[in-house]
Amino acid sequence: MSERVKKAAKPYLFLLPMVVFAVGFVYYPFLKTAAQSVSNVNFRGEITGFAGWENYRYLFSRREFSIALGNTLRLALINVPVTLVITVFLAFLCAPVRRGHTVYETMLTLPMAVSMASITLVFKVLLNPSVGYLNYVLGLNIGWYEDRHTAMAGILMLTVWMGIGFNFLLFLSAFRSIPPDILGSAELDGAGKFRTLFAIQLPLISPTVLYVLCTNMIQAMMTSGPILILTQGGPSRSTLTMIYLMYTAGYSSANYSLAACVSIVTFLLTLTCTLILFLMERKRVHYQ
Repeated sequence: MSERVKKAAKPYLFLLPMVVFAVGFVYYPFLKTAAQSVSNVNFRGEITGFAGWENYRYLFSRREFSIALGNTLRLALINVPVTLVITVFLAFLCAPVRRGHTVYETMLTLPMAVSMASITLVFKVLLNPSVGYLNYVLGLNIGWYEDRHTAMAGILMLTVWMGIGFNFLLFLSAFRSIPPDILGSAELDGAGKFRTLFAIQLPLISPTVLYVLCTNMIQAMMTSGPILILTQGGPSRSTLTMIYLMYTAGYSSANYSLAACVSIVTFLLTLTCTLILFLMERKRVHYQ
């Protein structure tokens, strides 16, 4: 093999391991799931026949699907903007480097260091109706995860808290990357802190905002761990989401074709939301 051929093949050899893992763990499972969604599948996961769109018609006719879809959208539409506002505000306050800044910055990024299962169990105790600290402080007697009217609120508090650490780190880095000359010019022109935030800083960090919106939307649509541990979709299906519906259809009922349909619908829904956010990029996102 000539040196020219080796030099041309070298970049592709570096990409080969990533391509192998992507095909084996992303593309092949996706294609298999798509095939199962339009097929009859036995309890072993083997395709036994072609069903066409009948699986999707059956899924759309189920009441559980409309409940799971509504809960998933509500979870995403509340979680994403609330997490965004909280983390932008915290990063804005912490952007100036002060004495002892490493202490409170570390505290705000701690959610990144705690596993999902651990913090879920902490929230289960924190929101306990009898020994929970939140009820004690607020003088309430609410079974947050036992009441269908408050279970989703408890899940939202948990997911928002879990998203603070990484988002705060991204926004803090973005705020501190803004050239000081720009902020100094705004201050000389008499612009206040909040005017500077909305007129200068947020437009400059808009690529980071777009990235956080997209990743948080995907994570919110994929929420399943806290529900699996805390509520199992209850009470009265008030926390049933698309991913948990897929889990119950696939693992509890061994209805793999139905689970595959839920997976594909969730993927298309997430893709649609992501594309809408990217369409907003043309007018509202400014790259330096």
